Order: sequence, then structure tokens, then C-alpha cells
Amino acid sequence: MSTLLKVENLSKSYSLSSGLFGPSRTLDALSDVSLTVEAGETLAVVGESGCGKTTLGRCIIKAQPATAGTVTYYPKGHEPVELTALNKRQIKPWRQDIRMIFQDPMSSLNPNMRVFDIVAEPLRIHRIAKGKDLEDRVVSTLEKVGIAADGVGRYPHAFSGGQRQRIGIARALVLDPKLVIADEAVSALDVSIQAQILNLLEDLKSDFGLTYIFISHDLGVVNYIADRVVVMYLGHVVENAPTEMLFERPRHPYTEVLLEALPIADPLRRKGRNVEVRGEIPYLGNRPVGCPFHTRCRYAQDICRAERPALRPIHGTAQEAACHFAETLDLKGAYEAPATGTYA
Repeated sequence: MSTLLKVENLSKSYSLSSGLFGPSRTLDALSDVSLTVEAGETLAVVGESGCGKTTLGRCIIKAQPATAGTVTYYPKGHEPVELTALNKRQIKPWRQDIRMIFQDPMSSLNPNMRVFDIVAEPLRIHRIAKGKDLEDRVVSTLEKVGIAADGVGRYPHAFSGGQRQRIGIARALVLDPKLVIADEAVSALDVSIQAQILNLLEDLKSDFGLTYIFISHDLGVVNYIADRVVVMYLGHVVENAPTEMLFERPRHPYTEVLLEALPIADPLRRKGRNVEVRGEIPYLGNRPVGCPFHTRCRYAQDICRAERPALRPIHGTAQEAACHFAETLDLKGAYEAPATGTYA
């Protein structure tokens, strides 16, 4: 596989004022995030709410400007393009190649627009098609995601949650993109509908030759759809590994905690293997010194409280982890995670 997208040392900070005369405070939503997306793979980004997953996706497509770092896109047959260096006019053509599916289909779809116009809008903005060509392309794309042609004149409120998400997917795919960022694309749906949408995404990946960045907090879903997983905590990447390796043997204590939260059918299988996590996620405006996870980690030592570990390769594996003791800790993997390819 070839590299499609590279994120290097990406940071995003927000300044908050404490009032008219109070001091301002900086919140670091992303801190020195680096990752690579290979063409044709599905890269999952996971972590608890507030870890920076959505901010990362929005910074990649430049819906929000990054504070520091670079995002480089490698289009086939063209020179690499540093997206973070482009202005609004310059980045517009590349947004045909990189599209986003949003978490809540109801709030991301204009309730005053017909489904046809919602899906046709990107084609009109980019001046790609018009007239009969536009109509055929919109209807064809909707049919590929499971929306019949007789529904194009209806409004979003007339559809179910799963159907609205299909419309959002059609809007993303109508431009024939190369990379799709799916931000919690199934989290608002019932479990049975989740399976349908996940299977649809897998089928569309083959049909359109897509690459996915799949943002989620649900490791059961991630285990089904992802080739590789990036784990984030407090705006940092703490682990990066192929999905199977991460589920079999995590290398960061935070990943172990996330895997422990996976539901299993037989509670007795947890006996003697419960992994406790201490406290709450720290406030971003008061980030811990040293390892960002040390305030909740049962393995924390003095070095963890004093020095932040760098994300580094684990010798003899395809994994990376930001933990001082990644090579020596015997962390527990998933007990009974859904096997890849059997989610439905």
C-alpha cells in the first residue's frame, strides 16, 4: 500500500476567556499528533469523549485550522499537497477527494432541503455536473446506499435515522472521494441499523476504492471494520497498532481499560481479570505533568509523573505506544470481542 495522508505533529489549541478582566486559558484539544493513512485501509481513531478524535478529523479537512503541525495529502499521479498551508480557495478542489460523514444525520442535513438537493449540493458547489448528468449521478449514488429513487423529493424528517445516515453517506460519496472521514457514523443508531450501515460502508469501500478514517468510541465496532487502530487520550496518540495485535495484546494501560469495557455475554469470564480505572478524565486546561494518563493508571511510577513518554515503536511488533513500560507490562487483551467479519 502507498501513503495517502500523513499527519505530522498536529496541534489544536483554544483560548478561553475567564471574563472581562480575568486571565485567558488555553485548552489543548490536540497535542503533537502524528499518524499515517495508507491507501485502501480503514484506520480507526478511538478514545473517550473529549480525547480529540473529532477535532482531529475536522483539522484534517480544515473545517478547523490547526494551531501547529502539517497534514499532507498524496494524490495519485500528483505531487504531495500540504493541506494545512492552503487557504479557503486553494483547498476547495481537494475537498472533492476528502469527505466527511458526520455523527448526527439529523443535524447535519438541512431540514429545509429535499434529499435530491442535499446530495446534489456538492456537485453544484464544485461545478462538476448539471442538468441530466447531475440528476443521474444523484439518483445513482442514492440507490447505491439504499435510498430508492422515489424518495429524492422528500425531506430528511420523513426518513428514519438509518436512512438519514445513508443520505449523509451519499452526500459524501457523490463526488467520488478517495478518503472518507466517518465521525461516529453509527453511534446514534440502533444496533441492528449499525450492522446495516457498517456492512454498507464495507461494500462501498470495495465499490468506490475508498480509504476510511473511522472515528469511534466503540471498540466492538472498530474490531469489525478497522485494519489499524489509533488510540487517543487527552489529545495525544497513546497507541497505534494493527487491530488484531491491539485486541490480543495492548501495549498501553489506557487501551487495556478500553478493551475491558467491551461487553461480553458471560460475566464469569471476567472473574479475577477486572481492570480498574481511577478517577475522571482531567480537565484540558489543567493537563497533568508527565504521562497524561498517569493520574488514572494503576501501573504509574515516579517517571510517569515527571516525564511524558514519546510514541515509539515496540521492538519486534508492528505496534507503537507512548508508555515508559510498554515492553514490560503484561496487559490484558479483549476477552470476547466480536471477530472481524461477523458483526452483522
